[in-house]
Amino acid sequence: MNVSEPKKVAVGMSGGVDSSVAALLLKEQGYEVTGVFMQCWDVYDDGCAADEDKAYALQTAMALDIPFKTLDLRGEYKTRVIDYFYTEYETGRTPNPDVMCNKEIKFGIFYEWAMREGFDFVATGHYAGVKEQEGEIKLLKGADKGKDQSYFLYRLGQEQLRNTLFPLGELHKSEVRKLAKDRMLPSYKRPESMGICFIGEVDIKEFLKQRIAEKKGKVITSTGEEVGDHDGVSFLTIGQRHGFRLKKYFGDPMYVTAKDAGTNTLTVGTYEEALRDTFVVSDLSWVGRDPFTEGDEISCDLRIRHQGKLTPCVVKKSGDGALEVRNSSRVFGVAPGQSAVFYKDNEVLGGGIIV
Repeated sequence: MNVSEPKKVAVGMSGGVDSSVAALLLKEQGYEVTGVFMQCWDVYDDGCAADEDKAYALQTAMALDIPFKTLDLRGEYKTRVIDYFYTEYETGRTPNPDVMCNKEIKFGIFYEWAMREGFDFVATGHYAGVKEQEGEIKLLKGADKGKDQSYFLYRLGQEQLRNTLFPLGELHKSEVRKLAKDRMLPSYKRPESMGICFIGEVDIKEFLKQRIAEKKGKVITSTGEEVGDHDGVSFLTIGQRHGFRLKKYFGDPMYVTAKDAGTNTLTVGTYEEALRDTFVVSDLSWVGRDPFTEGDEISCDLRIRHQGKLTPCVVKKSGDGALEVRNSSRVFGVAPGQSAVFYKDNEVLGGGIIV
């Protein structure tokens, strides 16, 4: 990645160790680096640590002697990510806000801003990779299998990836920590960030209750027997084991197997009943060319959640453009609204939303 002529790179800096090391590596490789902090959530809302994050990002930029800018994207984030988050849960689906955050914020508004400002590239601390092959940009898994974040990036297209750098793609987390410590970057001891993109760790039910009212409903079995109650299907997801109340003892754990938002009814069953081997995926997005043609079957690997097990599957495009997926083995907790991402070896083909 060494460059003979300096190229301008806007690095999304969150204040964490990953984005800090991404900026460090790019500067050492000869790029003209500017650190950019994206303010996406109100500083004191919901345990958000934006003040602390910004301070670490600024300290890192000062340590690296690079320019530092802040983008206030709070309005756009609430409109494009959080409203989507609430709407999906209200309708009984299980969304992935990090996928939408990458599409709309990091590689949407931030990317567009950087291109307008004359930057050649944007860069982030994602554990993923890009390479050009036969004129097409490929999105690749990160080398660190335990940190691979390619699942969250499947909605990026050719234009964005052509102008994006992922400096950590070939590194493992332990190497990143060591680099940060060796260079004494301010963030080298910061713990891993978890939870919702740009917000952090929150109690999902409490977060949803800010907009969605509790509403008592029935818990039934697959045979229709009423066996308990719950506070609203919006607060639960397929595969969940807790969050509802049973008035009958089954002897085995019971999991959410289906939700009906219209009647506010929750169906529960055994672990076996929560397994599925076929489902439909729509709202498709491909990194490159659409690998599917109507009627053809393609074998590939599937992942339905971040760090979820990759499962071999056969995929067929139906007449309405959706994909019919048949897994080689049954998968637990397949929830409408989740992202299903398709892989071929180390490459991300794209994905869509489970119906």
